[in-house]
Amino acid sequence: MRPLGFAIVGAGAIGRVFADAVAATADAELRLVVARRPDPARELAATHGAAWSTDLDGYLATAEDVDVVIVATPSGTHADRAVPALEAGKHVLVEKPLDVSLAAADRIVEAERRTGNVVAVVSQHRFDRSAERVAAEVATGGLGRLTSATASCAWWRGQSYYDSGAWRGTWALDGGGAAMNQAVHIIDLLLSVMGTPEEVFAYTGTLAHERIEVEDTAVAVVRFVSGALATIHATTAAYPGVDSALRVYGDGGSAVIVDDELVFLHATDGAAPEVRMAESGAAANQVTTADRLADDERGLGPAHVRQLDELVAVVRARQRGDGSARPRVGTPEARTALALILGMYESARTGCPVRLDAAPA
Repeated sequence: MRPLGFAIVGAGAIGRVFADAVAATADAELRLVVARRPDPARELAATHGAAWSTDLDGYLATAEDVDVVIVATPSGTHADRAVPALEAGKHVLVEKPLDVSLAAADRIVEAERRTGNVVAVVSQHRFDRSAERVAAEVATGGLGRLTSATASCAWWRGQSYYDSGAWRGTWALDGGGAAMNQAVHIIDLLLSVMGTPEEVFAYTGTLAHERIEVEDTAVAVVRFVSGALATIHATTAAYPGVDSALRVYGDGGSAVIVDDELVFLHATDGAAPEVRMAESGAAANQVTTADRLADDERGLGPAHVRQLDELVAVVRARQRGDGSARPRVGTPEARTALALILGMYESARTGCPVRLDAAPA
């Protein structure tokens, strides 16, 4: 059986990350790179022995050897790239966020339903060993009833980051700022353990950057359906870049993840405090603070490959007729994270709490 064929749409930083991840994934082969500009497409394709194209609208007509399309274009174009791929019979992996509006996201959801093909959404930190350990403790009641949590992404982006592309920092194509693009990972982890959010209240500001439409700082309070409460802190104005952290508290235990490393775990099953797990964290990859400044667009860690491994397994299961096989992070999970972030923006705009069943489309 031949390896699953992959196409990557978008030859920027994220496209390069996933080209490396495909190369490191068993039963996967990069067959095609598609990008608007010929030089990046040609160079990335040559590195991995793949074909290349600049025909963003027509490449699917001749992509018979492609099984999976990775959408790595600006956020506001995700539905425009994912829906045609699904309709052409391809499975799809979409870079976060799902898109920049619920209306666009729902186009992907509907195409997924209509075609029966797989849609996974990039959220590689759910595949970190630290996140998997905490999720397992929560699922088995190891932390008791969850009462509260904090999710923080305190990074730095210089002005040059936003000036590097005309689409960066725009509502139309970036969809938002620190919350939508940087903190979406830690927000997704928050949701993965705390469950369904019900209401959010937020403030946002643009405090350390110029020539951008979106926020570089956001804070929010979230109430979950369970009654649990959480705070969210997102900023790209924390020089020189500090950390990304999730703290989860329950009446039977607590857990702390900092920069993908489990630095504290106390659970009712007797797990010792101060459990350290560095396999997928900064220590394991020898990542310095300076290196982490752009790690959401640079780094290829084991979690990227684990997410691709899972996607390959799901696609193979579907090919064998197992219609129940689905990715850990699919459209329901990604849509919930998107709705929460859009709710934050709506609350900041109106000065009022926003119920998430009434979040803007």
